[in-house]
Formats: sequence, C-alpha cells, structure tokens
Amino acid sequence: VQLEESGGGLVQAGGSLKLSCAASGNTVSHYPMGWFRQAPGKEREFLAQISDDGDIAHYSDSVKGRFTISRDTAENTVYLQMNALKPEDTAVYYCAVHSIPYWTTYDSQEDEYDYWGQGIQVTVAS
Repeated sequence: VQLEESGGGLVQAGGSLKLSCAASGNTVSHYPMGWFRQAPGKEREFLAQISDDGDIAHYSDSVKGRFTISRDTAENTVYLQMNALKPEDTAVYYCAVHSIPYWTTYDSQEDEYDYWGQGIQVTVAS
C-alpha cells in the first residue's frame, strides 16, 4: 500500500485547509485510517481516526471541534478538513492505515498503524 498526502501549504491563522490522502497498490477499504502530525522538535501526535465504513471517528483533544476526518471508500481516499487553524498546528501531517481491519475503538498508538504516507507540510502564519 502506498499513501500520498496532498493539500498542504501555507495558511493564515483562522483559515482552513483540507488534506487528502490517496491510497494505491491495494485497497484499504476494510481498514481504519488515521491522521498524525509532527511539529519540529516534537514527537509525532495522533489527530484523528476513522472506521472502515466512515461511520465512526475519533479525535484528539487538541483538534476536536476544529478538524474533521472523512473518507471516500470508492476512491480509496481519506480527508482531513482543518478549520480555525492556529500557528501551533504547524507541522508535517501524515496519514496512516491501521493494522486491524474493521477496528473501531480509539487507537492513537503509532505502532498499530502499518502503512504511512511520506507527510506533507502545513504552515500556519500568525
């Protein structure tokens, strides 16, 4: 499975961006997917997770209410809509595929995600 993120860039504080993550090489339709980010000098941080059917989503407290994860199973793509962006949201953002099909429970552990994109930069200017 190969994952490719897109949609990152530079945005002013308070603005919005929508990240996409397209999967290729094999279907991920039966697997939950997640978004993480890593800011300079910090550990990678879990942001959001969505079930295989898109019905169940989990969020970290840092983005709950501002970010929305969604997916288009037919297109093998997962999205992250980011609103009300803050300078502290500046980071490299990664999508990932969970290792267990049909998993629905909140899981923020990196080790439970098998495949990762190479990441995309999001910069929020103050």
